[in-house]
Amino acid sequence: MPEQLFEENHYVLLMPGCPEEFVSAAELEVFLERLLQEYPDAADADIQQYDTPAKRAQRLIQTTCELPIAPGQMVEWYAVRLNKR
Repeated sequence: MPEQLFEENHYVLLMPGCPEEFVSAAELEVFLERLLQEYPDAADADIQQYDTPAKRAQRLIQTTCELPIAPGQMVEWYAVRLNKR
């Protein structure tokens, strides 16, 4: 596996009808676990092969940045770098 150039500690979370939200990596993982439980058929076969919600959420974070939850509706997340002041 290639070495990461930077660590992804924060994400911007975009949900239909909601303002953008900045979350930590841990918060994103918990959010995606719950989302996958609420929409069990939303993830593709690659994600479904993992046996726990936590492993599915981790795989989502590692491999994609969106999850369709309804026709024309996506939940999206993108790694961001936050400046400390």
